Amino acid sequence: MPILDGPHWGPKTGPAKHLVVLLHGVGADGNDLIDLAPGWAGAAPEAQFWSPHAPEAYDQAGPGFGRQWFSLADRTPARLAAGLAAARPVLDAAIAERCASLGIPLSHVALVGFSQGAMTALSYGLRRAEPPAAILAYSGGLPDVAGLAESIACRPPVLLVHGEDDQVVPASASRGTESALRALGVPVESLFCPRLGHGIDQAGISRGALFLQRSFAMLEPG
Repeated sequence: MPILDGPHWGPKTGPAKHLVVLLHGVGADGNDLIDLAPGWAGAAPEAQFWSPHAPEAYDQAGPGFGRQWFSLADRTPARLAAGLAAARPVLDAAIAERCASLGIPLSHVALVGFSQGAMTALSYGLRRAEPPAAILAYSGGLPDVAGLAESIACRPPVLLVHGEDDQVVPASASRGTESALRALGVPVESLFCPRLGHGIDQAGISRGALFLQRSFAMLEPG
């Protein structure tokens, strides 16, 4: 099984009590999202932010052109579902190892993903044996949502953020995911950003910080 590595940042104060896993989009690598960490550290000061490089080389370009969580060469629902299924145990093992090294519970993990990373965060997080503290999915959605009813293992709080003008992954992907998750009893919030394309703007960053802060606060006793 591949061993994942990538940049990390924090915690801002004290030893780590939480882990925020940042999952990048296709063709990028872990360096793409780690810059979110300093801004979010005010909301989650006791979290380590870790942005692993996806396990596969990007197969739509030459060597050195980034990584992928699964191939997009065949975008039929069955192939996408198979790719997500293959990525889940790799990510699960890497997060378990990271939590063990930090000495924190598996329940103190928040998953944040952008684009293909958002798809991976949702697919993995909702099937995780130990519920994550939160899932934040930016510009993604869940391609394998059709099979989720039979395989959902937990219902963590989910935040979906999407640009209304996204021409890469249409906002309808998050809207469809939102409806499906609500039907399954998953507590979900959404933010659809006007005039935003395939990216993350300040409104989405601010909403994400608040969501992380609230989600980690729910883990505290009393």
